[in-house]
Amino acid sequence: MGSNAKGRTVLEVGADGVALITIINPPVNSLSFDVLFGLKESYEEALRREDVKAIVVTGARGKFSGGFDITAFGGLQGGQTAEPKPGYISVEVITNTVEGARKPSVAAIDGLALGGGLEVAMACHARISTPTAQLGLPELQLGLIPGFGGTQRLPRLVGISKALEMMLTSKPVKGEEAHDLGLVDAIVSPDELVSTARRWALDILERRRPWVASLHKTDKLEPLGEAREILKFARAQVQRQAPNLKHPLVCIDVVEEGIASGGRAGLWKEAQEFQGLLRADTCKSLVHVFFAQRGTSKVPGVTDRGLVPRRVTKVAVIGGGLMGSGITTALILSNYPVILKEVNEKFLQAGIGRVKANLQSRVKKGKMTEEKFEKTLSLLKGTLDYESFRDVDIVIEAVIEKVSLKQQIFADLEKYCPQHCILASNTSTIDLNLIGEKTKSHDRIIGAHFFSPAHVMPLLEIVRTNQTSPQVIVDLLEVGKKIKKTPVVVGNCTGFAVNRMFFPYTQAGLLLIERGADVYQIDRAITKFGMPMGPFRLADLVGFGVAIATGMQFIENFPERTYKSMLIPMMQEDGRAGETTKRGFYVYDDKRKAKPDPELKKYIEKSRSISGLSIDAKLVKLPEKDIVEMIFFPVVNEACRVYAEGIAVKAADLDIASVMGMGFPPYRGGIMFWADLLGSKYIYSRLEQWSNIYGEFFKPCAYLAERAAQGAPLSCPLKQSKSRL
Repeated sequence: MGSNAKGRTVLEVGADGVALITIINPPVNSLSFDVLFGLKESYEEALRREDVKAIVVTGARGKFSGGFDITAFGGLQGGQTAEPKPGYISVEVITNTVEGARKPSVAAIDGLALGGGLEVAMACHARISTPTAQLGLPELQLGLIPGFGGTQRLPRLVGISKALEMMLTSKPVKGEEAHDLGLVDAIVSPDELVSTARRWALDILERRRPWVASLHKTDKLEPLGEAREILKFARAQVQRQAPNLKHPLVCIDVVEEGIASGGRAGLWKEAQEFQGLLRADTCKSLVHVFFAQRGTSKVPGVTDRGLVPRRVTKVAVIGGGLMGSGITTALILSNYPVILKEVNEKFLQAGIGRVKANLQSRVKKGKMTEEKFEKTLSLLKGTLDYESFRDVDIVIEAVIEKVSLKQQIFADLEKYCPQHCILASNTSTIDLNLIGEKTKSHDRIIGAHFFSPAHVMPLLEIVRTNQTSPQVIVDLLEVGKKIKKTPVVVGNCTGFAVNRMFFPYTQAGLLLIERGADVYQIDRAITKFGMPMGPFRLADLVGFGVAIATGMQFIENFPERTYKSMLIPMMQEDGRAGETTKRGFYVYDDKRKAKPDPELKKYIEKSRSISGLSIDAKLVKLPEKDIVEMIFFPVVNEACRVYAEGIAVKAADLDIASVMGMGFPPYRGGIMFWADLLGSKYIYSRLEQWSNIYGEFFKPCAYLAERAAQGAPLSCPLKQSKSRL
């Protein structure tokens, strides 16, 4: 939304005496303050005019409204936007003006009515919808609660249980279901929508249809005793599923206030709680992630040149292992025809089998019909040679991490593929310049680093060398978007962004346990912080073979700050290699359930003596807060290096990389954003202190030191021109 293109509402009065008020604010008719004040003015005009008998509210171009304009949050949070007093929109505009109008109004809903959009519709006296329109209150996804009366009106229209479910899950319902629930009063086709709504409004006026103010409706509310049970159950569920989040509990409290003390009291409590949540870290973090995710595809000097992505009609994937088959699955699910190449028939059939299994699990879950399954699978062809590569537009290589093998493949690709074909590698550790060393095609070589399992994990790291052409980057960004990944463009270095930022994650854990901290306590503290799993459970999942191979890369490239421990290699020698061997830091039963292993102690004692260390009493009884900081501050430190070296374009890209690549909790805003909430000075002083006691591993980098000295945030845009490594 450009600042000059203001949102507005338009009022037109028909010969039937119905005023049609249309919300206009492309692309989704979001409710900026301009639109909300426009709505109030249009209403007042309609109520003043003698030729208006009734009112219909709708949205331009087949969309009712996508909700409050999120771009206004930043201004409200920072205090730059002068806002109307708390409760003004909810009480004065939506309740007193819209719902309290002495002329009946009907909402005509097509496309979507989400958040504030649905809240406006619920204040009208009836709602007519198309069968496919999406209706919902997704505010909790941003750390907020509905702020325009949604917590009060939704339970009165659909009952407490369903209202809580819709708000707590943020899932919209389609028009048809909304009708069954009582959220809308009739379903009609888009071309009859407005005319039906007009007639309905006149019918209300003539008392042929009920005139209902949702805020005072009680027939759908469960009796107080039952209501309290439902609320109690919802609270327990929220505390189990999201122990770190307050706002879902606040939402339940606000619903309860309305049930116990009436709709008006509920509205005032909603307004007051909304203000508090809007200024809390959770909301700031989630809004930051919302915009940062949409910003990753903007790359200065690349996406601002007006380059148009070229059409990709055929893709080749080399290697049908875990990664290759996952990448293939993601591609055919988005309608890209794929050729999968393997070295022999046995491997090829195994690769195709994996893709089949991936699709079959979607059929089982009801996400895909048999027919769609057949159609999707028909996009895949297997091959053992390069003959069919003569017309492919992009190749993604996903073979084992062996330099000589990859070099040979890229030399072959140059021979067989057309001149325009993009040559991409899914390597996670090998330098792309090395991979392309035996070719003359450096301008079209690029990294496409997927995360395992590739058809599920949402991140795609696009790795450019200093020779990759902007056109190729733009093309791959487009493919990334089409296969529903969030692409982050990064520079070429060991580990790129995600694996490099997080290499200290497990190493910090090893440093702590060799000095007496408990493996399981560390994993517990880290999962409690919000990670999907702690560093040791993760090492088991990835497997020690991979852990050792990537560890070697970091020892080679960052020797001064790599923590060297013999623990993992020693365990692997004993046939414990993580989850696949049913033993790692944990033992696993047949259902892959992890249990602590008392045997682990002897390995830790042995690696402790090899490292020449003794138990540090302070680390044995480490409080949770310290565990989190000692594991994550080294990650922040490495993220600072990645940023300062220009590997990442912007700090927000590292936030998205950490959230989508590693499962860093989005309600903490991503690695750099979280660090800035704690402050560069604090992080620097803690790392400095630990590096004096425990060595170089914790040493703060120059960028962090400089930021701390200035008391500046870590995610400032960098002023000096950075070397693109």
